[in-house]
Amino acid sequence: MAATIPMATGRRKTAVARVRLMPGSGRIVVNGKEAKEYFGRDLLVQAIEEVFRVAGVEVRWDVVANVRGGGIVAQAYAVRHGLARALQMEVPELRAPLKKAGFLTRDPRMKERRKYGLKKARKAPQYSKR
Repeated sequence: MAATIPMATGRRKTAVARVRLMPGSGRIVVNGKEAKEYFGRDLLVQAIEEVFRVAGVEVRWDVVANVRGGGIVAQAYAVRHGLARALQMEVPELRAPLKKAGFLTRDPRMKERRKYGLKKARKAPQYSKR
């Protein structure tokens, strides 16, 4: 194990997560709260824990994440992205399974900006012939 605490940044849409890994019992703390309490949905917590299942390292690390921006789903997936990157930094041989599962790929989809003359990014005002 490395002497420093592995830390990585995960992103999705406008959510940014700073994730730290520490040797421990498998707790996931997001913005000072337990992940289940913070996200409130089992599905989002399972999405984060899926990284450990794919990597095959269930209870060796505690995860501490600071997240800002986006909604709760984007935040959960940003934590997952950051966790995968931190794990890969700590144990380089985990890169292949994590990459195959798609956890190291940043989801590039963003909200398109609004253009002038339009109501939204692509919605035009109603056309009137007369």
